[in-house]
Amino acid sequence: MLRRLKVHWKRARQHVHSPDPCYVDKLRTVRFNSLAVVLERQAFVFEDEFTLHRQPSLAYAYEGAGRTQPLAELGWKANYEWRIAVALHALTGQVVFAQTRTFDIPHLVGFYQQIVEAYPGLEIQMVQDNWPVHFHPDVRAALQPQPWAWPFHLPRHWPTEPGPKAKHLNLPIRILPLPTYASWANPTEKVWRLLRQEVLHLHRFGDDWVGLKQQVFQFLTQFAHGSRDLLCYVGLSDPAKLYRTLAPP
Repeated sequence: MLRRLKVHWKRARQHVHSPDPCYVDKLRTVRFNSLAVVLERQAFVFEDEFTLHRQPSLAYAYEGAGRTQPLAELGWKANYEWRIAVALHALTGQVVFAQTRTFDIPHLVGFYQQIVEAYPGLEIQMVQDNWPVHFHPDVRAALQPQPWAWPFHLPRHWPTEPGPKAKHLNLPIRILPLPTYASWANPTEKVWRLLRQEVLHLHRFGDDWVGLKQQVFQFLTQFAHGSRDLLCYVGLSDPAKLYRTLAPP
């Protein structure tokens, strides 16, 4: 009966629908600015953060026939965490990255300074998600004055004005926010997918935390001067195709 009805037993996949009422408007703004930078003296980057865990992740792998299975060898120590931030240039594939134990406000502002140093003399259009720290008053204080077309939601206990320790750096960065809960709209997510495939899945560094971080460093460093192959992998080989449907999935 199931065969006649064409009903199959399938594994579910995680899914989320963006509830952002400005979904299309935000993507249209990102698309417009990505095309405009070709004609203007600007850099256009997608930014995102990632949490690295010490223990290897599970994945499919080749193994001999029979009962033998690929193994993700776990280390004896705790599953440490490490934070990585990446800024991916949408036209060249250049990757600017930073690593630290935690990306608090000083580290995030420091990463923004690193991005500015990578593109001297250029105004930077930076696309990023709605992690509240991105819009903390102390972070915004470090950027050049700019309009905020859409409201951002911060924890109620956070201040609404920059604190005395905030750095007013006038960094030439304009923030272009993505729709809420729309990770598929950020091509940098595919950089993390490639990192998992090339380094993290079933790795053998469960008891070599320093060695694992070094492997991640080497992986990201290979894109320090740009990569056409990386642009193709993340779907940015043709900027004109970015969000061209402008419809929620």
